[in-house]
Amino acid sequence: MAMINRRQFINNAAIISAAMLLPKYLLAAAKEPRYKIAVCDWMILKRQKLSAFQLTKDIGADGLEVDMGGLGNRPTFDSKLGDPAVRQQFLDKAAELNVAISSIAMSGFYAQSFAERAGVDVMVQDCINTMVQMKVKIAFLPLGVEGDLIKHPELRPVIVERLKAVAVKATAADVIIGIETALPAAEEVKLLDEIGSPAIRSYFNFSNAIQAGRDLYEELRTLGKHRICQIHCTDTDGVLLQHDPHIDMKKVKRTLDKMGWRGWLVIERSRDANDVKNVKGNFSANTAYLKSIFQ
Repeated sequence: MAMINRRQFINNAAIISAAMLLPKYLLAAAKEPRYKIAVCDWMILKRQKLSAFQLTKDIGADGLEVDMGGLGNRPTFDSKLGDPAVRQQFLDKAAELNVAISSIAMSGFYAQSFAERAGVDVMVQDCINTMVQMKVKIAFLPLGVEGDLIKHPELRPVIVERLKAVAVKATAADVIIGIETALPAAEEVKLLDEIGSPAIRSYFNFSNAIQAGRDLYEELRTLGKHRICQIHCTDTDGVLLQHDPHIDMKKVKRTLDKMGWRGWLVIERSRDANDVKNVKGNFSANTAYLKSIFQ
């Protein structure tokens, strides 16, 4: 028994010594979790508010998806982040609370037509500038109701043309624009291939697949590891994720594991319909559930 313990001691000492010789950046990478959990600032009712970081911390999430602000009839987003002083406040607060900025969102396009709205190039450039200034790699761009390519297939040529132009800007800035479409995964693959740039990828939303009656896990596999840049890991509002009969979250994890995917799982909805205004309660419960599965 003494010999076994001695061998174990020697082996453990060797492992520790080897680890100490590793570069610090490799040690940091080894500690980096494969999956991290974020929430959307506009869904926790804190769009572009500094207090969103403290609420995110209280919810228990690792990060925050920060929105560019509303659009309306403005020439660009109603964003405070163009002001260097405000931007620094956000960065300082994120560092202070150890809450990462997972992505920058252009949620204004949920209700605006990316295909038909004038000035889209200015809006997207403002977002990309913000990403670079805040050192954020991924942006969320929903094509939304007006850009639903199932209902409006005639908009495909102009959407492709505009996204090719966006890809040039994103490539120059070394960032990724993740698009959310209404298309089945196989058709979204064709769309991405037509755009033809790794700077434009899929920002996959579980809800789209579920509400259309598609196989969620097969949709993930069809898009694959390299096309999915980030995931909105929720369904529509109704029940909390742990009670949702449409999502087998352990199967989701097995699917993503086998794909070799890693990244941010961002909570957008899945609020309890009987307690929908309880922001902290809903998002804390969903965050805790996702962490129990993915971390």
